[in-house]
Amino acid sequence: MALLAFSVLIIGHELGHFIMAKVNGVKVLEFSLGMGPKLFSVKGKETEYLIKALPIGGYVKMYGEEDDVQVVDPRAFSNKTSFQKLTIVAAGPIMNLIMAVIFFALVGGIRGHATNVIDTVVADSPAMVAGLQTGDVIQEVNGKMVTTWEDFLNEVIVGEDNQINMKVKRDGSELVFQLTPQYNAQEDRYLIGVSSKYVKPNFVQSISYGVNQTGSTIRQTFGFFGQLFKGKVKADDVGGPISIIKISGRAAQQGVLTLLFFMSFLSVQLAVFNIIPFPALDGGWIFLLLFQIITGKEVDKEKVATVNYYGFLILMGLMAFVLIKDIVNPIKF
Repeated sequence: MALLAFSVLIIGHELGHFIMAKVNGVKVLEFSLGMGPKLFSVKGKETEYLIKALPIGGYVKMYGEEDDVQVVDPRAFSNKTSFQKLTIVAAGPIMNLIMAVIFFALVGGIRGHATNVIDTVVADSPAMVAGLQTGDVIQEVNGKMVTTWEDFLNEVIVGEDNQINMKVKRDGSELVFQLTPQYNAQEDRYLIGVSSKYVKPNFVQSISYGVNQTGSTIRQTFGFFGQLFKGKVKADDVGGPISIIKISGRAAQQGVLTLLFFMSFLSVQLAVFNIIPFPALDGGWIFLLLFQIITGKEVDKEKVATVNYYGFLILMGLMAFVLIKDIVNPIKF
């Protein structure tokens, strides 16, 4: 079940590339799930569909994809305009974000969800002392936008026992409060003493929740990368495909909805990771194509191919490192 869940996200990502390649009239040679040795394949009219041994990714191989190869066929990827190429490349991460919205919406619609509206205020808590009330809509914490309960909790937990500034909306007016979270030994985290209003949304509200939750997860993911670059993330907090499958398995044991929620979270991670402007990633291509569209200048194709080649080698080395780390020093959860 865990492996299937992870595969669904990869298939969705590659399906985005595949669909837009077809829309733009590009011939697709291979659609692969996984990397490494081939386990199984089916030959379609012009596309070979493959399943490979290592469940660590996938790819769509398009005719004329190597820009250093000159072909005259109008169905070759290399002969498409920069804008057409951009729509094909960007479609993978966009598909992952769409999947995240759908999965979050399904979970929220079926079991309901917490909101950024305060339901109760604990007596003698920092929230009560500061003046927060039931019905207050939390809009910002320390200047950062809050659209979900997770946004709020993340800012409080990260802030620990430092003073935080909260902006809330009450009866049409915006109010600002200053308070300091207190450590709760029972829950082993810092809290301010409020609970969230829980709702069972209709269809439109479910979609809105899916969009907000996806946006919240994107912000948290970039926040994680920020902490990573600052050296504030431990090696034990970082995992690879083995950790993902293990966590997915744990989520599956807790029910389909928990697994769906984790898949939503993971789908956002895949989207964000793929838009990093690094050679061989979708983000590297997106950066290059945007540069060509804005400047109107064509970057030397041989140089692009060389940079992508070495970028791919670095990525493979990084994936091998993370895989070994997953085996030798797995995430503890």
